[in-house]
Amino acid sequence: MKATKIVGILSIVAGIVMIVAGALTWGMVGSQLKAEKITVPGDSQFMGGAYAGKEVAGPLTAYAQADAINMHAMKASEGKTYAELGALATEAKEAGDTAKAEEYQAQRNTVMNGSFLRASLFSSVIAYGVAALVIGLGLIVGLIGWALTSMKPVVAETVEEVKVV
Repeated sequence: MKATKIVGILSIVAGIVMIVAGALTWGMVGSQLKAEKITVPGDSQFMGGAYAGKEVAGPLTAYAQADAINMHAMKASEGKTYAELGALATEAKEAGDTAKAEEYQAQRNTVMNGSFLRASLFSSVIAYGVAALVIGLGLIVGLIGWALTSMKPVVAETVEEVKVV
C-alpha cells in the first residue's frame, strides 16, 4: 500500500507540473501573437468569416489569419503555386521576355513570403494544440494519482480449511 500512495503522490505532482507547463505555454504563445498586433482581414473566409476583424491571439484566429494569407497570395499569383511561377519565370527568361520573367519572379516572392508567414502561424496553432494536450494529460495523470492516494487498504480474511469426510 505504501508504494501505491507514493506513486499516487508523484502522479499528482506530475499532473500539476504538466497543467502549469501547458498553461504557461498557451499564455506565452498568445502573448507573442498579441505583441505582433495582427488583425484577421475583413475578407477572411475561415468559418464563414467569423474571425474577420479580430486580433490574432489564439489558435482559431491564427488559423484564420493563415488561411487569409493563403487566399491573398493565391489571388496575387492568379492561383499559381511557387513551383509553377518558378517554371514560368524560367520559360519567360529563356524566351527572352525579361519583363514577364521579372513579373513571375515578383509573384513568386509574394507566394514565398505568404508561405513563410503561414508556416509561422501554423507553428503557433500546433503549439496551442500541444499545450492543450499537456494540460489534458496533466489533469488525467493528477486524477489517477488522486485515485491511487484515496485507496483504502483491504484486509484479507484468513479462511480455515475445512475437510469434508
